[in-house]
Amino acid sequence: MKTSIGLLSVSLLFSATLSFSQAKDPIVENIIKEATQNSQLKKLAHELTDGIGPRLVGTPQMKQAHDWAVSKYQTWGITARNEKWGEWRGWERGISHIDMVYPRVKSLEGMQLAWSPSTNGKTITAETIVLGNAPDSVAFQKWLPSVKGKFVLISMNQATGRPDYNWQEFATKESFEKMKAERTADMAAWRNRMTKTGLTARSLALALEKAGAAGIVASNWSAGFGVNKIFSANTSKIPTIDLSLEDYGLLYRLTESGINPKISVKTDSKELGMVPTFNTIAEIRGTEKPEEYVMLSAHFDSWDGGTGATDNATGTITMLEAMRILKKVYPNPKRTILVGHWGSEEQGLNGSRAFVEDHPEIVKNIQALFNQDNGTGRVVSLSGQGFLNAYDYLGRWLNPVPTEIKSQIQTSFPGSPGGGGSDYASFVAAGVPAFSLSSLGWSYGNYTWHTNRDTYDKIVFDDVQNNAILTAILVYMASEDPNKTSRERSILPINSTTGKPSEWPAQRSPTRKGGVN
Repeated sequence: MKTSIGLLSVSLLFSATLSFSQAKDPIVENIIKEATQNSQLKKLAHELTDGIGPRLVGTPQMKQAHDWAVSKYQTWGITARNEKWGEWRGWERGISHIDMVYPRVKSLEGMQLAWSPSTNGKTITAETIVLGNAPDSVAFQKWLPSVKGKFVLISMNQATGRPDYNWQEFATKESFEKMKAERTADMAAWRNRMTKTGLTARSLALALEKAGAAGIVASNWSAGFGVNKIFSANTSKIPTIDLSLEDYGLLYRLTESGINPKISVKTDSKELGMVPTFNTIAEIRGTEKPEEYVMLSAHFDSWDGGTGATDNATGTITMLEAMRILKKVYPNPKRTILVGHWGSEEQGLNGSRAFVEDHPEIVKNIQALFNQDNGTGRVVSLSGQGFLNAYDYLGRWLNPVPTEIKSQIQTSFPGSPGGGGSDYASFVAAGVPAFSLSSLGWSYGNYTWHTNRDTYDKIVFDDVQNNAILTAILVYMASEDPNKTSRERSILPINSTTGKPSEWPAQRSPTRKGGVN
């Protein structure tokens, strides 16, 4: 069975003074009033993203964020703790200085990748060389010695730094189609070049390192103005840096034309050994059914190209704000309300998988879990995740949500169980009614997801406020519901590849010792 609450065709803009459709339930009215008249979202976002910054697993900033969250909850009278679930390679980012020094001087926009080796306080100056276009892996091995003492450019050169929407707006149709065809050909040629090395991305980096390269230079463009994806280095001794499309293209063209540019690189970082990793868990104890749980969920960690604002500080502050509001207006819930701020989601849902594995006594008694993770936008989609009767209880819980919020949400029942993507999937795999509060895009995929531009200024606080109100009401309704939620699963459709019914996602164990070979 499928149903839809509907999608509103026009945007509804509102401020903290908006008069929401009046709800009859005084708790719901107080949730809305507290959220709109005493919002803490901007303060929380500022402290987390500007003050603490990015939260890469294994860094001091990640531990600082966990301690900040515990302290914040305690100031609101909410019990909270940091719960260790594993350990990770400890690393701390330092300053990156990257300059072209020949044929002219220019400071380059770039940064070292996560877990990149340090230059140990030294500045390395060397020529650049483009990854060799050998006919096969044997020839590539013969080419490898040519990288000795040089910075190796390992990414395809982008012919245009304009995203497609910009071309579509201004180019002729013929010019746009020509550009796309040329780009497709360039991408195919580069993939072929990489394939012929006979190496994976990781083994290529190690091969270049072994051959004596001074460092590795990449540019992982995110198909938007000024944005690159920033992930992790694959080297163990030499620095790996990512440059903006513009500066990478400059070096690539100069190198290809035989000018042999030189760059100077200084990247400071610290190796901290293996460090403990945590989840932050906070709790408002239930009064009537304390051994049954309603959970709020958001991953706490981020990549560290920007400050992790929309991935996932927005989900984090949504849950913090919802908990703050609930403690103030609903301090004695029927069921225990838990929130999980998960570590190392970005490396494979590790924190939430560890919680599921470590707390079967909680997992078996979870009434529902609500997770938010995909950017700053207001929630517009809610799937039943394959639970046959989810339409019943979710429909009832959504009923008192203000029309201004509810009318924008499209529901899909029974839906399909999520196998990954974010932390709700860890719980779905264990049979828990866990739901993703999926939000409006705001160009998330190109401009903020894992990019160098994922910063405070990209947060749309009206939308996040919507989400905090929605979450708090759903949690309140789930806690008050006299019935325990059904975990009955729907019959999944036939898998077109196997010809057999699709299978429910399997519960998976976390990586508890990460960042090491």
